[in-house]
Amino acid sequence: MTHHGPGAERPGHIPVGEDRWPLVAVAGVLAFVAMLDMNIVNVALADIAAGLHVSTATAQWAVLGYQLPVVALLLPVGRWLDGVGLRSAVLTATCGFGLCSALAAAAPWAAWLIAARLAQGAFAAVLFVLMPVLAVRSVRPEKRGRAMSVPATLGPLGAVTGPAVGGLLLDHFGWHAVFLVKIPFCVLALVVAWKVMPRDGGLRRPDRRSVADALLVASGVAVLLLALTLASGRPSWLVLALAAVPTLWWWLRGPGGRPVAGVLRATGLFRAHGAVLSLATGFAAMHYVIALHLQRDNGVSATTTGLTVLAFPLGMGLAGQVGGRLADLPHSRLRSSGGTPTGPRPVAVTGAAVTAVGLLLLVPLGDGWSPLDVAWRLALAGVGMGLNGGPTQALVMGAAPRDRIATVGSTMQLARTLGFTLGPALATAVWGLTGPDQGVRAGLALAATAACLAVPLIALPGRRPAPVPETTTDAAPAARN
Repeated sequence: MTHHGPGAERPGHIPVGEDRWPLVAVAGVLAFVAMLDMNIVNVALADIAAGLHVSTATAQWAVLGYQLPVVALLLPVGRWLDGVGLRSAVLTATCGFGLCSALAAAAPWAAWLIAARLAQGAFAAVLFVLMPVLAVRSVRPEKRGRAMSVPATLGPLGAVTGPAVGGLLLDHFGWHAVFLVKIPFCVLALVVAWKVMPRDGGLRRPDRRSVADALLVASGVAVLLLALTLASGRPSWLVLALAAVPTLWWWLRGPGGRPVAGVLRATGLFRAHGAVLSLATGFAAMHYVIALHLQRDNGVSATTTGLTVLAFPLGMGLAGQVGGRLADLPHSRLRSSGGTPTGPRPVAVTGAAVTAVGLLLLVPLGDGWSPLDVAWRLALAGVGMGLNGGPTQALVMGAAPRDRIATVGSTMQLARTLGFTLGPALATAVWGLTGPDQGVRAGLALAATAACLAVPLIALPGRRPAPVPETTTDAAPAARN
């Protein structure tokens, strides 16, 4: 019988029966670095503004300049990566990301910094899509849960630890170090990828239609992300999100969006994507509310707040590999009638349920709670996220057609990234509507509701109207694009 696991027969994939865990580690390192960059610069904005002699609003574009291209380019990048060599993409994106970090650190004026961050965000969009693709193609199907748990765990860890790492670097080395800290990780990933990854096809320039699709979806998603980001300071900015609807609808109904929607519809992955979005929203809303409440309302020091919030990634890190191993147990490698591995789903559902319980226990948060009272509940929610992350990614990527793995990876990363941005914006809006007395509990209730919603979404498999035909060569996706 022919082996149909990830890359058994295609150039650039692992040989039958061989696992390349160093490449899984590369995917984890890149996930950590890319997510670290989403938050680490926030703590340095005041110093950047002072060092470059600009306003804080201008310095804010050091963050937005990275986030906008990351979210805006995920879907176009996914379609493009389905037709190029994986090794070339990893090396180019990692090298570009590291080089832009160095350019940002050396910025003598604000325009230089913003340009470097925009370019870095474009390379980061490629890295975000490559992470799950690299993990799923580096191991056999029976090891997929453990492999996917590595980037699924290290990515959120980077997001959570970003402010703490940034504050430490800022205090001892200045704002330039916030950008330079990522370069050693990039060099390590480049060395391992260069030595371990098999040679495959090279890169290719997107055609005109792909560029037009990229500009269309990028403009719509950029407006949406800008609205969500600005809404953190003033909830009325959420109205701006309506301006993104016509552009995204036009793309979705056109030649660029139809293949993406078709893959998700045919593989029954819409509900799983909804679960990823819901959990990310709940996590981000909770993290925003807890940190704000401890420091502003309870007068807890920044150090104690950081240590308390770290209970979540600690629980997540401890449970990440456990979730992956449970998803890979022999009895879980059954297959449904449509051919989708069913093993990861029960573990993913359990993880989502544990996360929901942890967040529900946080809802009654009051001024009398000690940091320890908050920490153990955060740790419980983190354990749930650790159990959920890898199995959910294994479930989604395992259902993706071999010639559309990057496309599906990009949609999953878009759902997660939008959730990370949507959570704080919605929590701020709810806080403003309910007033300062009830704002904390309302924000945490929103986070818990989002996590609870993820449980039925991941528990109920979506319909599979028709199987998606798989191509037999690597050239086919490129020809269609």
